[in-house]
Amino acid sequence: MWDLSIYAGLFAIAFGAATLLPLQSEAMLTGLLLAGQQPVGSLLLIATAGNVLGAVVNWWLGRYVEQYKDRRWFPASPAQLARGQAAYARWGYWSLLLSWMPLGGDALTVIAGVMREPPWRFLLVVTLAKGGRYLFLAGAVLWFAAPA
Repeated sequence: MWDLSIYAGLFAIAFGAATLLPLQSEAMLTGLLLAGQQPVGSLLLIATAGNVLGAVVNWWLGRYVEQYKDRRWFPASPAQLARGQAAYARWGYWSLLLSWMPLGGDALTVIAGVMREPPWRFLLVVTLAKGGRYLFLAGAVLWFAAPA
């Protein structure tokens, strides 16, 4: 059964979790998978879309936030920003494969924007990383929840 409010809620949580908001989309997805009332593919698609679009917001912020790096309210010190840029320059877009990580993944998507990562490649790598994480989670949840 398709319940729009369930999908909207999952999308919103996944979107927010990809930004700097302290949200955990994995918990909601796990609960929905265990409830077993929505198609697994639909849940994975909605969660991935929300999480990737949240990462796009971070990328967009990164593209334009650096101009404010000398302001007192800027979220990173010049040294932190330089370290992030140096790490991204070293590992390049491959580092976006870690964008799914709860700690540091959001910062990678912001730094990708600062470093002017092309949007097409950003979307491709981040979608693979975040979609892969949800696919792995769903597989683990459904395997452990399967009757013996």
